[in-house]
Amino acid sequence: MKIIRSGSIPSMAGPEDWFTGTVRVDPMFQAEEPGRVGGSHVTFEPGARTAWHTHPAGQTIIITFGRGRVQREGGAVEEVSAGDVVWFPAGEKHWHGAAPETAMSHYAIQETVDGSAVTWMEKVADEDYNG
Repeated sequence: MKIIRSGSIPSMAGPEDWFTGTVRVDPMFQAEEPGRVGGSHVTFEPGARTAWHTHPAGQTIIITFGRGRVQREGGAVEEVSAGDVVWFPAGEKHWHGAAPETAMSHYAIQETVDGSAVTWMEKVADEDYNG
């Protein structure tokens, strides 16, 4: 058994290469081998969002606060709010972030495959974010 105490892993700013706007990432856990799952709590200020990205084994986000937006490549921008759960299948290009005037937080849960949990791509254009 392993207990990871709240606050024992420092918060970090979302790297500018991967996010637009003010984002805080609070890493929560990363399974030890042979486990592959890891998770973070991510907080987006209004208008902040990820860049386009994919996950080799998919990703689940659980909205914990506020209102946000999610989009898969080729799909419509969808509004999400606290309590919603979003599943992005393996390899699906997508982004997620806060609504324009409301902050949003979510748990992000994904698995590592061959040493990688995510492939980051280009930033989301304002036109895409605004739908």
